[in-house]
Amino acid sequence: MQVILLEDVERLGRKGETVKVARGYARNYLIPKRLALTDTPGNRKAYENLKIVEKVRVSREKREAEIIASRLERVSLTAVVQAGEDDKLFGSVTSNDIAELLAKEGFETDKKEILLEEPIKRLGVYTVGVKVHPEVDAKVKLWVVRK
Repeated sequence: MQVILLEDVERLGRKGETVKVARGYARNYLIPKRLALTDTPGNRKAYENLKIVEKVRVSREKREAEIIASRLERVSLTAVVQAGEDDKLFGSVTSNDIAELLAKEGFETDKKEILLEEPIKRLGVYTVGVKVHPEVDAKVKLWVVRK
């Protein structure tokens, strides 16, 4: 039986491919889990329409992410921390701390979206990346100052 894959299926194929599978596998697994459609002219047309709708949705999400990224780039965050004589922090500023600072500014982000290679352990000015969309990153200026 020929099916059109709606999602990537391991060891079977990629999204959008037409593959031949056993009838039972298609009817009992792929189709009920919405991983595939039977390969008919009507379903091919429906799949093409789904691709167009998804492309429009992704482009809209990307545009919205670019707007948010431009707003984020205008933000300057200040982390007030305790530090020793040689500007070393007692502790560190982590992605979780930066996410909390962004939340205070009105940007809801997950700490996993903060692109910080390692925790910040010294006073100074840093540029921190924030992943807004898989294709859009923003740079936020972070001031780490003494309490």
